[in-house]
Amino acid sequence: MLGIFLGLVVLMVLAYVGWSIIWVAPIAAGIVALTGGLDLLEAYTDTYMSGFVNFAKAWFPVFMLGAIFGKLMEDTGMARSVAVALTKVIGTKRAILGVLASAAVLTYGGVSLFVVVFAVYPLALSLFREANISRKLIPATVALGAFTFTMTAIPGSPQIQNLIPMDYFNTDPMAAPVMGIIAAIIMAAGGYFYLRFQEKKLTDKGDIFTEPKDKKIVDVDEQHNPNFLLSLLPLLTVLITLNVFKWNVVTALIAGIVLIMLLNITKFKGFVPSINAGASGSVIAIINTSAAVGFGTVVREVPGFERLTQILMGVKGNPLISEAVAVNVLAGATGSASGGMGIALEALGSKYYQIAMDTGISPEAFHRIASLSSGGLDALPHNGAVLTLFAITGMTHKDSYKDIFVVAVLIPIISVAVVILLASIGIL
Repeated sequence: MLGIFLGLVVLMVLAYVGWSIIWVAPIAAGIVALTGGLDLLEAYTDTYMSGFVNFAKAWFPVFMLGAIFGKLMEDTGMARSVAVALTKVIGTKRAILGVLASAAVLTYGGVSLFVVVFAVYPLALSLFREANISRKLIPATVALGAFTFTMTAIPGSPQIQNLIPMDYFNTDPMAAPVMGIIAAIIMAAGGYFYLRFQEKKLTDKGDIFTEPKDKKIVDVDEQHNPNFLLSLLPLLTVLITLNVFKWNVVTALIAGIVLIMLLNITKFKGFVPSINAGASGSVIAIINTSAAVGFGTVVREVPGFERLTQILMGVKGNPLISEAVAVNVLAGATGSASGGMGIALEALGSKYYQIAMDTGISPEAFHRIASLSSGGLDALPHNGAVLTLFAITGMTHKDSYKDIFVVAVLIPIISVAVVILLASIGIL
């Protein structure tokens, strides 16, 4: 079992220093294979690549179509239109709430996290300037709206972190709605009030808005935005077809993409470049996650895995606790919510499903806890979305990571603990 932990440490350390998981994961898997007595070449060409290819085969259409949907929403201005309209309703005096709500609506509507960051940042800059709030809080505000409750907690979310558990637990995107809603309330309310507290604290110290240095000042151009209500339609289409009509997520995303193009037919010349960019961007995302899943497949094959399983399954109390620990630790190790969850469920998903069948705990509860737990330690400093957020906003880890840690790591972990506790005492 030492080899498994050594492989995880290598994976975590190399990911933390910025090395790509695409080639780091096979190295870590090789360490696990060697220490576990497997043939190194066979472990890579057969075991590792089987896990890699099977995940890519199952999920590439969702990754690609989701990226295309998000890119079309961005390039047509629809994402910006939704964000601007929501902040107008909420008002500039509540700038943090406006940015948070804009990011949340876009994410829950199926727009990818990276696209949301690009779409919301110009708006956040404008609102924080008008409200005279320190730019240090922009990364955490966007992270709260895009990386937390809409990604993992609110039932019906089309984000991949809510979809991956379906294959392992025979569930749908609406799994365990009460559990998800309670966790979402804890994340959203807890994160918002923390950011308001930080806003007052910074303002009292004289730390207020300053214009970005060495960054182009982005102004929000509202004149060329599409109609707000029309811009909402593709988001609603994906959600309704997925959760009400129970369409496959692939079909739901295609419906959303087609509607975007129909509503923006006068911009047809830009469709192909947007689709090309979205499709190309999805390749890196699916390969990163597939690489992590391949690592999990190798772990499952070594003798030490049985001992590791016994330890995890032997955690006292509700078996949801061991699932939460496994997913959180692996998400932190890989710096990826989907990657960490992919490793955990590829290795342990069948075990947890069997526990659900044997104990009477709903498989939906295991689905929701897996999804919620993927959104905890994933947002450690080496997470790709966190690094992108800092690159776009011009902030640094020193400036803003503490606040991201609270809203995207600490509070989500607390929310998981609360819902497991409520489930353990029979309230859920």
